[in-house]
Amino acid sequence: MELIDAHAHMSDKAFGTDLETVLQAAAEAGVVGIVTVSENLKDAEQVLELAERFPLLKPCAGLYPNILDLEAAEAVVAFIRAHGDRVVGIGEVGLDHWVVKETKEWEVQEQTLAKFVALSEELDLPLNIHSRSAGRHTVRFLRQHGARKVLLHAFDGKASAALEGIEAGYYFSIPPSVVRSRQKQKLLEHLPLDRLILETDSPVLGPDPAARNEPRNVLVSCQAIAAAKGVSIEEVARVTTENVRRLFPKAFSLSCPGVP
Repeated sequence: MELIDAHAHMSDKAFGTDLETVLQAAAEAGVVGIVTVSENLKDAEQVLELAERFPLLKPCAGLYPNILDLEAAEAVVAFIRAHGDRVVGIGEVGLDHWVVKETKEWEVQEQTLAKFVALSEELDLPLNIHSRSAGRHTVRFLRQHGARKVLLHAFDGKASAALEGIEAGYYFSIPPSVVRSRQKQKLLEHLPLDRLILETDSPVLGPDPAARNEPRNVLVSCQAIAAAKGVSIEEVARVTTENVRRLFPKAFSLSCPGVP
């Protein structure tokens, strides 16, 4: 089986001492690619450096939605334009109503996200979207602003909100925490397999909340989807991997090299 982790934070300090070992374990588990997102400009620079060292990593550049700084957003936009030949997607970007509570702050988030949606269309790059406690609002915002290539990661909204995204052609990635989340289990009941993708959000959202999550745990997500859909894990691996290749053709149009 070939598995792809479509959303992970491999530049996180949690992997500071054993990243190569973690990637080797992922490759041995069948992982052929890890879409690695960033949260700010410095992080994006580090992700590009890591991707040079480890071909398993496919770099994205973004600005975490809790960073309410339009100048920082412009700096990340400029970075993506400057490295458009190497960046495979825009993320992690989006909206967050869990940490950010004030309407004025939401407006800044929306201004920032609008910049990244426009950049996505300009450069034909997919968006790797955060939408914590803002699921329905995020989907509608993306649709209103013409976003076409979208991955909604670890979606925590209702199935009815997710289905609006399905209508728009968006994809949804499922983390290993699905095994302990009734909300995500309910989501799986309603979303079609041809719109699902695997992710880990490493180092968080693992099957055990007390343990560091790793890309090899995409297999846990794969198994959970297979059980929910009544199909084999091989079928889930095939379909979700095809979905990622379709959404991120720049990263996965050719065979993905393993860890050197």
